[in-house]
Amino acid sequence: MAKQDYYELLGVSRNATADEIKKAYRKLARKYHPDANPDDPNAEAKFKEVSEAYVVLSDPEKRENYDRFGHAGVDGQGFGGFNGFGDLGGFGDIFEMFFGGAGRRRSYGPEKGADIKAELELTLQEAAFGLEREIKVTRTEVCGTCGGSGAAAGAKPVTCSACQGSGQVQFAQNTPFGRIVQSRTCDRCRGKGRIIEKPCPTCRGTGQNRRTRSINVKVPPGVDNGSRLRVTGEGEPGTRGGPRGDLYVYIHVKPHKVFKREGDDLICEMPISFVQAALGDELEVPTLEGSATLKLPEGTQTGTIFRMKGKGMPNVSGYGRGDQHVLVKVITPTKLSDKQKALLKEFAKLGGGHYVSPHVDKSIFERVKDAFMG
Repeated sequence: MAKQDYYELLGVSRNATADEIKKAYRKLARKYHPDANPDDPNAEAKFKEVSEAYVVLSDPEKRENYDRFGHAGVDGQGFGGFNGFGDLGGFGDIFEMFFGGAGRRRSYGPEKGADIKAELELTLQEAAFGLEREIKVTRTEVCGTCGGSGAAAGAKPVTCSACQGSGQVQFAQNTPFGRIVQSRTCDRCRGKGRIIEKPCPTCRGTGQNRRTRSINVKVPPGVDNGSRLRVTGEGEPGTRGGPRGDLYVYIHVKPHKVFKREGDDLICEMPISFVQAALGDELEVPTLEGSATLKLPEGTQTGTIFRMKGKGMPNVSGYGRGDQHVLVKVITPTKLSDKQKALLKEFAKLGGGHYVSPHVDKSIFERVKDAFMG
């Protein structure tokens, strides 16, 4: 089967610059690479074709031969003749050059440990004023018996003879692109670079144990339900000398019997009597700091909301405090004595026979009257 023209394969003109050829190949290599197309059996073949075209057209001498003699000018110098992509040196280097090595190279340096999470339940008052509390978390700790070495008493870890302490072993593989040298984790030491011949009986050679620890957590004033606190360095241990991960504490604020929270504001309902609403009164209202006096004016209507400035929740970022809003509701008595009933009837007569004064809200009163009288 005749080979497709290299320029057509890459989708560039015969006068394309080296940068244009490189850019075209980079795009196609991403598209057809086998790792990105595990379910497409034709992707690998297509990847080989565009890679072969790039190896030829990226080399000035090979490109000149190809331009003069076509495929005959480069046949016999297959991928093996180019020493596996020529200057690219195999899959690892080609992805390092074009794609920054993403997905192709593993890091074997220090790595930060995993984060862990815990939950903390608070009352509304605790959330309002903040506190310090110890919480218990289960995490990985250094084995107290061997001090983290993983070796039994009197024994020491020895360097792995298979990888010479590197944790990696190299192996060569013949591919259609040439002979490629790759690395993988050492099977004998599992990438640690050392062998423990006499493991610690407590941790079985891991150098670590799962333990429950008490950690002090500072909760700032004003946290809300669902807030997340970060405690740096209290997570799982890192690997290869890396730092510990972090502890994230998720806050749950229990519902309050009196207050409802909306942002930094608090809302509460207060029952008042008909007499208090009509004549006015000084009402004792609960707040986060205790009781406070709220002055009710004469003629207060049920559903009226009064604002108590600065009596709400502290802002968690330190920007002052919210307000407390008091919703008053007039409670209608359900059991009246004969004398009370007589007084209320006398009160109605003094108002012209109306139980509800039309002066309270003329517009409402007139609408009701019109509805009955047409």
